[in-house]
Amino acid sequence: MGEVVRFIPKSDLERARLIREARAIYESIFPSADPVSEQRNPKQ
Repeated sequence: MGEVVRFIPKSDLERARLIREARAIYESIFPSADPVSEQRNPKQ
């Protein structure tokens, strides 16, 4: 049998790229493991 090829519109690819870039920028500004918040809220 033949393969199924899915065509993705260029606008969808661009949207996904922009979302990845925005997440990377956000993560660089607000890292997941935030040592400052851990100092404010010590674990008991």
